[in-house]
Amino acid sequence: MPSSQELRVLFITPEVFPLCKTGGLGDVSAALPIALRSLQIDVRLLLPGYPQVLAGVKYKSKVAEFNELPQFPPATLLSARLSLSKSEHIPVFVIDCPGLYHREGGPYMDALGRDWPDNALRFGLLSKIGAILSSDASPIAWQPHIAHCNDWQSGLTPAYLHYHAGKKAATVMTIHNLAFQGIFPPGSVVQLGLPPDSFDINGVEYYGNLSFLKAGLYHTDHITTVSPNYAEEIQTESLGFGLQGLLAGRRQHITGILNGISTSEWDPATDPHLAKNYTNKKLSDKAVNKSTLQQQMGLAVDADIPLFGIVSRLNHQKGTDLLIQVAPQITKIPAQLVILGSDHAELEHQLTALTQTYPHEIAVRIGFSEALSHLIEAGADCFLMPSRFEPCGLNQMYSQRYGTPPIVHATGGLLDTVVDCTPITLANGSASGFVFYPMTAENLLNTIKRAATAYHHKKNWQRLQKNCMAKDFSWHTSAAAYREIYLSLLP
Repeated sequence: MPSSQELRVLFITPEVFPLCKTGGLGDVSAALPIALRSLQIDVRLLLPGYPQVLAGVKYKSKVAEFNELPQFPPATLLSARLSLSKSEHIPVFVIDCPGLYHREGGPYMDALGRDWPDNALRFGLLSKIGAILSSDASPIAWQPHIAHCNDWQSGLTPAYLHYHAGKKAATVMTIHNLAFQGIFPPGSVVQLGLPPDSFDINGVEYYGNLSFLKAGLYHTDHITTVSPNYAEEIQTESLGFGLQGLLAGRRQHITGILNGISTSEWDPATDPHLAKNYTNKKLSDKAVNKSTLQQQMGLAVDADIPLFGIVSRLNHQKGTDLLIQVAPQITKIPAQLVILGSDHAELEHQLTALTQTYPHEIAVRIGFSEALSHLIEAGADCFLMPSRFEPCGLNQMYSQRYGTPPIVHATGGLLDTVVDCTPITLANGSASGFVFYPMTAENLLNTIKRAATAYHHKKNWQRLQKNCMAKDFSWHTSAAAYREIYLSLLP
């Protein structure tokens, strides 16, 4: 069995920050491999060759061609390097397939928000080449011990490896969000080169269709989720999305490992996106970011009024509908809201309408801006994250690092990372935010009011902020847990 210094891992992912990112998976796909490489594990990424990926990686060279995969267009495998900073680099393999990846729009949808009609082929190719590189059929010399698959887009890799008769890597399947399962018509099974008998309840079949994620969860050697609490939740009917039976049956092969965050990318002491950097020893400088945010977003510049920030997809999962319900009452506390995000058109419209009624109290920016997301984390007094379910969540950890206590619903990774502020937890130093349950508009509003009241007790508020900033959300502990799983899967 190799030691960690000899361990080779192929990390198969559809997105990676800063090249392409639609959510937390992009951040994880950059930060976790860096943390694993700091443990002397030879981790290399496998990515689809979107235009922004091809433009963003360095030192590209052709290492293989895949011209004889009958189900897929010709593709070229490139070896390259992704540089995250002057000292942080990740070796990457990029699948250059113009017919599937060279197009405008996002990784999964076109500019109008419609799924690409050939997504089964696009991510079937990612999975297939992931499987080839993880077996003795690989055309390159570098051979991984572990194929680490992420979400449905690489879910067919364990299935392809299951039907490979030769030597192959062990597999780990990480669920970042069980709600997205990669479901396609049954005819996709033959189209993607899977044997017909794989289309079975004990295989890739899911309620009469093919599910990439179900295929991965059924065939992988080990399953991880992005928080311990979420590992339990997905085995229940309420959050299992039809896969709770399979997951409960594989309970002994599921481990919840809390995500970390990039502490170099998210550091209020050095963050280039802030109006003024600050530390827990000089929290007064945080106020400069608040006034800058208020001014930039057209809100009344007022240090005394609590400002609640949101950076989120705007949809039902994230609780945006409940936020819209209580927004008028929030302005009467009095308090302000600043919101950055996009997703559901009707919710976007309702939020924008609120800014017309409350122009000095509510500000909304539809879309995404990395710079503004950092400024909101620093400039807000509290961060709102009322998700109905949240596998892990990263913004509540960013917020705590920035001394911005989060308000969260008691679910998933939110419950694993935020300790409710009470007189007891404030006294013992564990308080780091505000937690509510169950998920109702009334409970959300009451918790926002509780946080606003706490904000005006400046001495206790500063103690709460310092508790937040003292917490360690780095990847070190999580990376070590992944290493232990990798090693446990080897003969």
